[in-house]
Amino acid sequence: MFSDEHYEIHYNAFNSTLIPAEVAASYNLTRSGSRGLINIAVLEKQPDGSTRPVSAQVSGEVRNLIQQTQPVEFQEITETDAIYSIGSFQFTNEDLLTIQLAVQPDAERPPYQIELQQTFYVD
Repeated sequence: MFSDEHYEIHYNAFNSTLIPAEVAASYNLTRSGSRGLINIAVLEKQPDGSTRPVSAQVSGEVRNLIQQTQPVEFQEITETDAIYSIGSFQFTNEDLLTIQLAVQPDAERPPYQIELQQTFYVD
């Protein structure tokens, strides 16, 4: 999680097979043992200390150890009490990937830059 005085940005990456088939189908997500998903949710901090979900422009790329990169395109999903962005990428077994994200909840401010590394395993 990333946090500053305005926003909390929650993110995680995982194998797409963790999503139930019916959920993947309803959001047009591909499930595969060699496909990962990145999930990002942005919460705006309110004056009373609470948070509320907000939309954000999200872009990113995934890079492996030999510097091969693939862009990640995100789709925004809005549910009753949540807004999140999901992007997918491919990987090979035991792939250590660097994920770079640009998350921009406010068009008047520069995007937040987030980087994480994670090893992925084919299911």
